[in-house]
Amino acid sequence: MKIYTRTGDSGETSLFDGTRARKDDPRIEAYGEVDELNAWLGFVLASSRIDPGIDVEILAIQRDLFALGAQLADPGEKLAPRVEKAVIADAHVERLEQLIDRFESTLPPLRRFILAGGTPAGAALHIARTVCRRAERRIVSLQPPVDPVLVRYVNRLSDLLFVLARAVNHQGHVPETEW
Repeated sequence: MKIYTRTGDSGETSLFDGTRARKDDPRIEAYGEVDELNAWLGFVLASSRIDPGIDVEILAIQRDLFALGAQLADPGEKLAPRVEKAVIADAHVERLEQLIDRFESTLPPLRRFILAGGTPAGAALHIARTVCRRAERRIVSLQPPVDPVLVRYVNRLSDLLFVLARAVNHQGHVPETEW
């Protein structure tokens, strides 16, 4: 299989249901943002040694993001019923909430706003959080609306990325800079 197909040379791409869409279509923009978020999480993993417990969770999130992107690229909802790993469900959102609670319990209470930064991995997690928020804005603007669980997932994920940034910086003994 070749990496290039030439089918996108006219500025269009295919969705999972076989329809063609312009590459600047809001749906393509939405899953493009999810793809960028996934790449930033890969950068986090490559940027430095972080807690193996965080590593494994980021890998799970990367897999979730592939599923989320697949659901966004499937407006006819033809793929999801056939491919179970391509489905984001309430259990995924609950897992993110459990992770937030787990990592937040290890951190000092947040009393003020903090500035993004810290360790390379912590700073990259802050960037990932902002990309996640951008993806969320793109997803909620889609018409027809997507499955609400996708919006809940990215909303919760941005919260988790904030907490993970704090946790990575805390583990790296890098103090937070308050605003």
